[in-house]
Amino acid sequence: MDELGKQLGIFSVREALQLARERNLDLVEVAPNAEPPVCRILDYGKYIYERAKREREARRAQKVIEIKEIRLRPKINEYHANFKIKQARRFIADGAKVKVRVVFRGREISHPEIGRSLLDKVATELGDVATIEQQPDMEGRTMLMVLSPAPAKK
Repeated sequence: MDELGKQLGIFSVREALQLARERNLDLVEVAPNAEPPVCRILDYGKYIYERAKREREARRAQKVIEIKEIRLRPKINEYHANFKIKQARRFIADGAKVKVRVVFRGREISHPEIGRSLLDKVATELGDVATIEQQPDMEGRTMLMVLSPAPAKK
């Protein structure tokens, strides 16, 4: 193939190299396992540069998912709970996942149902903008739930 992508036909290696030299370009083997092997006449430096540029742009286009955490206590009052829910709503609107953690201290651990009801309240309040990615679960002295932004409705 030439620099424009046009098929030139089947050549010996010597003829293909001669053709590339006449055009001041390089002969690059693209598909060595094909029968016969496919080579391309191109400017190798430019090819490497453009390939690296495409890879950089692809990396830049990838979205990094951020995880924010909100910590609650079982005895949190209504105002503070609503404030934390508003914070979580803002994080989700920005596209971040939210880890909601209820921390138990002392004898509070003997009443995990309080933490579960608190997490259920958070899940219902944020149900319009988020989906539960990880159900409420105990991890040591904390109860944890992960919310992710809900897919956009069309």
